[in-house]
Amino acid sequence: MNIYRQLTDEFNHGRLRAILSGGQAVVMHRLAFMSKDGDWIPREDKEALAHILTVLEGYGATYRFGAPLDVRWLCGGWSAHFEFKYNDLRIRTDFVTRPPRIPADRLARLWHEQEDRKPPYLDAADLIESKKTNREKDYAVIGELARRLEAVEDRLNYSRSARELIELASQYPDKIADLKEQRPLLATIAEGLEPVEAALDAERRQLMHANERRLAAYMTAAAKWQAAWPEISRSLDGKPLSAAHQEMIRRAVDFLPVTVPGGLS
Repeated sequence: MNIYRQLTDEFNHGRLRAILSGGQAVVMHRLAFMSKDGDWIPREDKEALAHILTVLEGYGATYRFGAPLDVRWLCGGWSAHFEFKYNDLRIRTDFVTRPPRIPADRLARLWHEQEDRKPPYLDAADLIESKKTNREKDYAVIGELARRLEAVEDRLNYSRSARELIELASQYPDKIADLKEQRPLLATIAEGLEPVEAALDAERRQLMHANERRLAAYMTAAAKWQAAWPEISRSLDGKPLSAAHQEMIRRAVDFLPVTVPGGLS
């Protein structure tokens, strides 16, 4: 069994606590064969996070640079990162309870929708939002995911293909008028292929820059934590994860702010 699927099953034993996102969700959508790490959206409650830590401790996991897996920091949009060895592979696991670009009301509905899915993983539209990063390769994934969407409105909102957008506009002209405010590039469709392609490129750059600004806010807020991390990391060496976690919290209180202006977006 895929180790990330195995972890997901263990995280959710007896209760839904974690939803697959990132590269492993792309794998679940059959757009990739494998992903080098695992990403999850865990529930933002103490029981869920404690259970996940217990599972990770069973694998001998250690903290990587990031925030503690603690509600206080996760509420502020921080992410927690771990790694462990499994069958001679280095397994990396990442957790964020408030993924960017997925609003709170949508996230709340997501927990209800995923209750009976095994394994739980982000659907195409939510995964697209999570992939609006500053990495070029993610926009190819967005384009492929958009092709899987059934609703015309969703395809118009997310397609990365100028030709497809033009074709959809010819079939559903009324939809364009409704969605232009939500996605301004749709207003260029009447101008032809090259203007739409240029608008897609400009939109991609805008999304990438927005994510860069978001990440920069966290890196600025984490400057003291990053400077102290080599010494903190050494202090965690050899400790079981439960003990290392308590030490992470103790040190983070002094070095890592809980909230980040401009971070959650």
